[in-house]
Order: sequence, then structure tokens, then C-alpha cells
Amino acid sequence: MSLKRPAPPRRAGRTLSAKDKYGPTIISISTVVAVTLIIRAVVIRSSQWPRIKDQFFNLDVIIEVFPKVLHGFGINMAVWIVALVVIAIWALILAFFRSLNGPWFTPLKVFSIVYIDLIRGLPSLLLVLLFGFGMPALRIPGLPKSSLFWGALAMISSYSAYAAEVYRSGIDSVHTGQYLAAKALGLSQVQTLFHCILPQAIRNVFPSLLNLAVALQKDVALLSVLGVRDAVREAQIYTARTFNYSSLIASAALFLVATIPLARLTDYFTKKDRQRRLQGA
Repeated sequence: MSLKRPAPPRRAGRTLSAKDKYGPTIISISTVVAVTLIIRAVVIRSSQWPRIKDQFFNLDVIIEVFPKVLHGFGINMAVWIVALVVIAIWALILAFFRSLNGPWFTPLKVFSIVYIDLIRGLPSLLLVLLFGFGMPALRIPGLPKSSLFWGALAMISSYSAYAAEVYRSGIDSVHTGQYLAAKALGLSQVQTLFHCILPQAIRNVFPSLLNLAVALQKDVALLSVLGVRDAVREAQIYTARTFNYSSLIASAALFLVATIPLARLTDYFTKKDRQRRLQGA
């Protein structure tokens, strides 16, 4: 009886050639460079380019106004960090209220629904104007009269409504079996949400919450309409005095420096979340 030779082990996957591995990257870089050069050539050949360059991209003006814009940008970042913490907590409470069932929890659920529907239906700019100008004008004893405080509170109120819905989508994404298992263990509805459902829900929607953080980082510039001397307001003051818009470019550059790394971090967590879901499937 002849013995059969064992089959050669199968390779895990096809080895990519240098063309397949680096080709898409080279094509992408070449395309971006080509488009950039074309746009640059068209813009620079424009008869108005020297005037636009002096009005919007004057390096001397940018250097001169940069310290004041940077100081104002510190206010933007301080408001953003404080707002992030408050939004994360308040939105989670709203989502928690909305996920409760039963007659005893009906007032909390109705409050959450009304709050979310009402606040999401109003533009953030309108809320900033109403809070920033309306609340200090009431002169209620014991309440702050700072436009910065009320403007930040308006941003917190607006983004909390959106974040609460993100939390709720994460809660709804948790499998029903988790509720049944918690019920079998004798956990109450509140205990089930707090100990079992919410940790999984937050992990599921963390990339979406980071996207909201990126949006909030830019929208804190809306506080400038209240007269708060943030980065945008400092740039506007310089522009009104000199009729040169290069100060706005300095402000825009600071926002880009802060926003782009956070956007890349969001992409990283989104990729890791996708890999985790594929491995668990």
C-alpha cells in the first residue's frame, strides 16, 4: 500500500507586489500634487492675486496679530474642554432617562424627549444669542451675568441633545439578550442600564461622540457674536481697525492645528472599532 504525501500547507494570503502595495499611495499623492499645482497656477496668474495676497495672506500682519489671536484661542479651548465634560455627563443622564420604562419613570422620560426635541429643533447660533443676550438682561439675583457663561451654556444645551441621541443609539444597539441575562440575575431596570448596558453602549458609540467633539471644537467660535474676545473676535477687531483680513487666516490656522489631530484620532478609533466588530462577528 502506497503512502500519500501530505499536501503542502496553504499560504494564509497572497503576497502583495510592490506595484499593488505602493501603487495606490503613489497615485493618490501624485493626484493631490497635480491638483494643487493647477489651482496654484490658476490663482497666481489672476490679475487680482497680489491684492488678495496682501489682504488675506500678509505674513507681517499674521505675525503682528498672532499673540492676541492665540490668547483668544485659549478661551475657545477652555470653553471647549469644560463643555465636553459637562456634555458627556448631561447627555448620558438624558439618554438614561429616555431609556427607562414604567409609570414611575414616565415624567423623566417625557422630560428627556421634550428637551431633546426642543433643543435639536433650534440652531446653535440662535441658542447662543438667546442665552447670551437674554439671560443677562433678566438680571436674576444669584445668576451670572457673563455672556461667556451663558454662551457656553447654550453650546452645552445644544450639543447635549445630539449626544443624548448618540448615547441612545448605542443603548439600542446592545443585544436584547443582555437585558434578559441581567433580569435573570435579579437586577433592577436601573441596575441593568447602569452596570450592564451603558458600558457596552458607550464603547459602541465612542467614535460618533468623538465626531461631535470635533464639531464642538469649531462651533465654540460662535461665542464671538456675543462679544467674547476669543480667537475669531480678536481677528475681527484687528480687521475692523486695519481692513486687512489676514488676522482671520491666523485664527483659522489655529483651529486647523487643533481640529485635524482630533479628526485623525477619531479615524483611528473608528478603524479600531470596525476591526473589533469584525473579529467579534
